Amino acid sequence: MRRLARLEDIRHVFSIYSHEKVVPFLTYDPMPFEDFEAVYAELLASGSFFVWEVDGGIAGFYKTTRYPGRVRHVALLGTLAVDPRRHGAGIGRAMMEDAIAQLRAEGIRRVELYAESDNTQALRFYRQLGFVHEGTLRDFYKRSDQSHYVDEHVLGLLLA
Repeated sequence: MRRLARLEDIRHVFSIYSHEKVVPFLTYDPMPFEDFEAVYAELLASGSFFVWEVDGGIAGFYKTTRYPGRVRHVALLGTLAVDPRRHGAGIGRAMMEDAIAQLRAEGIRRVELYAESDNTQALRFYRQLGFVHEGTLRDFYKRSDQSHYVDEHVLGLLLA
Protein backbone atom coordinates (compact mmCIF):
# COMPACT_ATOMS: atom_id res chain seq x y z
CA MET A 1 0.00 0.00 0.00
CA ARG A 2 1.15 3.51 -0.88
CA ARG A 3 1.90 6.18 1.69
CA LEU A 4 4.06 9.27 1.89
CA ALA A 5 7.54 8.49 3.13
CA ARG A 6 8.46 9.58 6.64
CA LEU A 7 11.75 10.45 8.28
CA GLU A 8 11.81 7.15 10.16
CA ASP A 9 11.76 5.23 6.85
CA ILE A 10 15.25 6.38 5.93
CA ARG A 11 17.15 3.21 6.84
CA HIS A 12 14.72 0.98 4.94
CA VAL A 13 14.80 3.25 1.89
CA PHE A 14 18.59 3.44 2.06
CA SER A 15 18.88 -0.36 2.16
CA ILE A 16 16.93 -0.59 -1.11
CA TYR A 17 18.49 2.50 -2.72
CA SER A 18 22.03 1.29 -2.02
CA HIS A 19 21.45 -2.34 -3.05
CA GLU A 20 23.91 -3.39 -5.76
CA LYS A 21 21.05 -4.22 -8.15
CA VAL A 22 19.33 -0.85 -7.62
CA VAL A 23 21.95 1.85 -7.13
CA PRO A 24 23.34 1.71 -10.70
CA PHE A 25 19.97 2.88 -11.98
CA LEU A 26 19.22 5.73 -9.56
CA THR A 27 20.53 9.29 -9.60
CA TYR A 28 23.46 8.99 -7.21
CA ASP A 29 26.51 6.76 -7.03
CA PRO A 30 26.90 4.55 -3.95
CA MET A 31 27.38 6.60 -0.80
CA PRO A 32 27.61 6.15 2.95
CA PHE A 33 24.43 6.46 4.98
CA GLU A 34 25.50 9.85 6.35
CA ASP A 35 25.64 11.31 2.82
CA PHE A 36 22.28 9.76 1.94
CA GLU A 37 20.60 11.76 4.71
CA ALA A 38 20.75 14.95 2.56
CA VAL A 39 19.38 13.09 -0.48
CA TYR A 40 16.56 11.68 1.63
CA ALA A 41 15.76 15.09 3.14
CA GLU A 42 15.32 16.45 -0.39
CA LEU A 43 13.04 13.55 -1.33
CA LEU A 44 10.89 14.15 1.77
CA ALA A 45 10.80 17.91 1.14
CA SER A 46 9.25 17.27 -2.27
CA GLY A 47 6.05 16.12 -0.57
CA SER A 48 5.67 13.51 -3.30
CA PHE A 49 8.04 10.70 -2.32
CA PHE A 50 6.06 7.55 -1.61
CA VAL A 51 6.92 4.19 -0.11
CA TRP A 52 5.09 0.98 -0.93
CA GLU A 53 4.42 -1.23 2.07
CA VAL A 54 3.86 -4.98 1.99
CA ASP A 55 3.29 -6.97 5.18
CA GLY A 56 4.37 -4.02 7.34
CA GLY A 57 7.69 -3.50 5.56
CA ILE A 58 8.87 -1.14 2.84
CA ALA A 59 9.07 -3.05 -0.44
CA GLY A 60 9.61 -0.14 -2.82
CA PHE A 61 9.41 3.57 -3.42
CA TYR A 62 8.90 6.26 -6.07
CA LYS A 63 8.60 9.99 -6.49
CA THR A 64 6.07 11.87 -8.58
CA THR A 65 6.70 15.30 -10.03
CA ARG A 66 3.82 17.28 -11.47
CA TYR A 67 4.71 19.79 -14.14
CA PRO A 68 3.28 23.35 -13.94
CA GLY A 69 1.38 25.56 -16.37
CA ARG A 70 0.56 24.22 -19.79
CA VAL A 71 1.95 20.82 -18.91
CA ARG A 72 0.12 20.44 -15.61
CA HIS A 73 -1.57 17.37 -17.07
CA VAL A 74 1.83 15.58 -17.11
CA ALA A 75 3.61 13.81 -14.25
CA LEU A 76 7.10 12.36 -14.05
CA LEU A 77 7.71 9.15 -12.14
CA GLY A 78 11.24 8.81 -10.81
CA THR A 79 13.44 7.55 -7.99
CA LEU A 80 11.61 4.30 -8.59
CA ALA A 81 12.76 0.99 -7.13
CA VAL A 82 11.55 -2.29 -5.66
CA ASP A 83 13.55 -4.22 -3.11
CA PRO A 84 15.44 -6.82 -5.22
CA ARG A 85 14.81 -9.41 -2.51
CA ARG A 86 11.13 -9.11 -3.48
CA HIS A 87 11.48 -9.12 -7.26
CA GLY A 88 9.11 -11.46 -9.04
CA ALA A 89 6.36 -11.16 -6.42
CA GLY A 90 4.23 -8.64 -8.35
CA ILE A 91 5.16 -5.75 -6.06
CA GLY A 92 6.49 -3.52 -8.82
CA ARG A 93 3.37 -4.04 -10.92
CA ALA A 94 1.04 -3.36 -7.97
CA MET A 95 3.00 -0.25 -6.99
CA MET A 96 3.07 1.13 -10.54
CA GLU A 97 -0.59 0.36 -11.25
CA ASP A 98 -1.54 2.11 -8.00
CA ALA A 99 0.67 5.12 -8.81
CA ILE A 100 -0.82 5.41 -12.30
CA ALA A 101 -4.38 5.07 -10.96
CA GLN A 102 -3.69 7.79 -8.39
CA LEU A 103 -2.23 10.11 -11.02
CA ARG A 104 -5.21 9.45 -13.30
CA ALA A 105 -7.58 10.31 -10.42
CA GLU A 106 -5.67 13.58 -9.96
CA GLY A 107 -6.33 14.52 -13.60
CA ILE A 108 -2.99 13.46 -15.07
CA ARG A 109 -3.25 12.50 -18.75
CA ARG A 110 0.40 11.69 -19.43
CA VAL A 111 3.01 9.91 -17.30
CA GLU A 112 6.70 10.07 -18.15
CA LEU A 113 9.72 8.25 -16.81
CA TYR A 114 13.37 7.82 -17.69
CA ALA A 115 15.31 4.56 -17.79
CA GLU A 116 18.91 3.82 -18.67
CA SER A 117 19.38 1.99 -21.94
CA ASP A 118 21.23 -0.81 -20.14
CA ASN A 119 18.42 -1.40 -17.63
CA THR A 120 16.83 -4.11 -19.74
CA GLN A 121 14.71 -5.55 -16.91
CA ALA A 122 13.08 -2.18 -16.19
CA LEU A 123 12.58 -1.34 -19.86
CA ARG A 124 10.81 -4.66 -20.44
CA PHE A 125 8.65 -4.07 -17.34
CA TYR A 126 7.66 -0.54 -18.42
CA ARG A 127 6.73 -1.77 -21.90
CA GLN A 128 4.46 -4.39 -20.28
CA LEU A 129 2.72 -1.54 -18.44
CA GLY A 130 2.10 0.26 -21.75
CA PHE A 131 4.93 2.80 -21.69
CA VAL A 132 6.31 3.69 -25.12
CA HIS A 133 9.90 4.65 -25.97
CA GLU A 134 9.65 8.25 -27.14
CA GLY A 135 13.25 9.33 -27.36
CA THR A 136 16.83 8.86 -26.31
CA LEU A 137 19.08 11.24 -24.41
CA ARG A 138 22.49 10.25 -25.72
CA ASP A 139 25.40 9.92 -23.26
CA PHE A 140 23.12 11.25 -20.52
CA TYR A 141 24.08 9.04 -17.59
CA LYS A 142 27.56 8.51 -16.09
CA ARG A 143 28.39 6.09 -13.31
CA SER A 144 31.60 6.85 -11.43
CA ASP A 145 32.83 3.26 -11.69
CA GLN A 146 32.53 3.15 -15.50
CA SER A 147 34.54 4.94 -18.17
CA HIS A 148 31.65 5.20 -20.62
CA TYR A 149 28.39 7.14 -20.69
CA VAL A 150 24.98 5.50 -20.94
CA ASP A 151 22.00 6.63 -22.99
CA GLU A 152 18.77 7.42 -21.16
CA HIS A 153 15.42 6.49 -22.68
CA VAL A 154 12.39 8.72 -22.33
CA LEU A 155 9.20 6.68 -21.92
CA GLY A 156 5.64 7.93 -21.96
CA LEU A 157 2.21 6.58 -21.13
CA LEU A 158 -0.98 8.33 -22.22
CA LEU A 159 -3.82 7.83 -19.76
CA ALA A 160 -6.63 9.40 -21.75
